[in-house]
Amino acid sequence: MSKPRILIIEDEKLIRWSLLQRFQEEGYAVEEAATADEGLTKLGTATFDLVMLDYKLPDRTGLEVLRKIREQDTEIVVLMMTAYSNVENAVEAMRLGAYDYVSKPFKMDALMLTVAKVLETTRLRRELRDLRGQMQERFGFDRILGRCPAMARLFELIRDVAGSGSSTVFLRGESGTGKDLVAKTIHYNSERAGRPFMNITCTALSEHLLESELFGHERGAFTDAKQRKKGLLELADGGTVFLDEVGDMPPALQAKLLRFLEERAFRRVGGTSDIAVDVRVIAATNRDVNKLIAEGKFREDLFYRLNIIAVDLPPLRERGDDIRLLADYYVGTFAKEFRRDVRGLAPAAIDKLMKYAWPGNVRELRNAMERAVLLCKQPMIGPEDLVIGHGSGANGSSVQFELPPGGVSLKDVEESLVRQALAMTDNNQTRAAKLLHLTRDQLRYRMDQYGLLKSHQSSEA
Repeated sequence: MSKPRILIIEDEKLIRWSLLQRFQEEGYAVEEAATADEGLTKLGTATFDLVMLDYKLPDRTGLEVLRKIREQDTEIVVLMMTAYSNVENAVEAMRLGAYDYVSKPFKMDALMLTVAKVLETTRLRRELRDLRGQMQERFGFDRILGRCPAMARLFELIRDVAGSGSSTVFLRGESGTGKDLVAKTIHYNSERAGRPFMNITCTALSEHLLESELFGHERGAFTDAKQRKKGLLELADGGTVFLDEVGDMPPALQAKLLRFLEERAFRRVGGTSDIAVDVRVIAATNRDVNKLIAEGKFREDLFYRLNIIAVDLPPLRERGDDIRLLADYYVGTFAKEFRRDVRGLAPAAIDKLMKYAWPGNVRELRNAMERAVLLCKQPMIGPEDLVIGHGSGANGSSVQFELPPGGVSLKDVEESLVRQALAMTDNNQTRAAKLLHLTRDQLRYRMDQYGLLKSHQSSEA
């Protein structure tokens, strides 16, 4: 990591020297300037993390220099220095964008603490900006591939939704159509992009755990509540919470979610006071909500609260030539990832893809292409390399187990598969979940059921 860079613009040589020596002792890279023009010249030719700017300089005032700095760089942090303690000057400097105002003579230790705080704030701000840029690139609108009319309408809608502030969004579509990707795209292209994106799968946890994860709990709220815990709604303040498979949310939690959507406030489990947060909710389901409402399994009033902006994701079988577009994209991606000399799909393979109904949608297509790239023995993938339809589930390969005459414990089989997946991935929960075609939350729920969370600490490297 490079040293933080500081520029001192100060006409008094002794003060300049004292600051230079102390900053260098603290491990900073320091440059100095005795006049405003010299300082502005250095600012024009190098990058600095902090400017220590004297209020009174021989050729210009510090405020004039501050204005010039702001014209060149709106983000650089400026700390004003003066021997003339004047509230009006301080207010004006802060108005023009100075971070703080320190008086001479300095208490050097206190000044070093202030500078360290300023530089840490600058570092975090830069990291946040870089992360936001990375997320916007990773989840840009161009990352959702598709040219068919239905996808063109979807692109237009989610662009509008991303700019709509805090309106609740309801994503509807079959399993594997990309609801998670659309939710992230909306968040990372909205004004909330610099704030947290929290997601939870409503089927991955028991009702009790789901309530605690979403709303948090107070110490002593239940037997294992050893300390207060913030829920996702609280942790995501200013950002977005994505509720996947919300159609399967238990009725009691539906009522609590409805109250939050109406009042924008909630109570932790065991709490007595309301907590107000600014959170955008994006919900998703692959279920027929109207049928769930008719069966009394989903609250109609909650549906109306969630369905402010409805976004319907088309199934892959209705997207025509997008099947080939996506297949080509995944072949190129996996060939590069696995360093395989696979250059594309043979015409017969494309014909096979186009005739298949894709019940697992884009997720199934992606898994089929990954498998084909790994298994094919020639540069072009042929129809024989495509394991789809019979012998392939919507989420990947299907395995045929022969049931013993005496039967078998399904719980034991599942626990064995979870243990094997963890062993094969050196306890990396993300990769183990991928092997089992589960979300990480779903895997952790099963690990918790079988007492594996403590004995298998996650390695995400």
